[in-house]
Amino acid sequence: MAKMTFIERDGKRREVDAPLGLSVLEIAHKHGVDIEGACEGSLACSTCHVIVDPEWFELLKDASEDEEDMLDLAFGLTQTSRLGCQIIMTEELDGLTVRLPSSTRNMMNS
Repeated sequence: MAKMTFIERDGKRREVDAPLGLSVLEIAHKHGVDIEGACEGSLACSTCHVIVDPEWFELLKDASEDEEDMLDLAFGLTQTSRLGCQIIMTEELDGLTVRLPSSTRNMMNS
């Protein structure tokens, strides 16, 4: 089984099992990591915004135009920001590290 690490808002590192084929959002929810995912992965919000460790960012598939549009709404956007619902675990991503942004903006509740 692959592993991945979440760096939580308080800076605490949390290594978890990351089943292949699941999204980072699904893995976070499975382990009680505090990522909202208000639209449940349908690319209608940016609440699953994560900041990918730069050494892993290049291994990810490019973001779709829809993902780019949603990321534009994310709070605290960085060069390596992605939506957790769009990162699917593969063997190549075993060890992936992502950081949770300091806060999120839920457009669905406004």
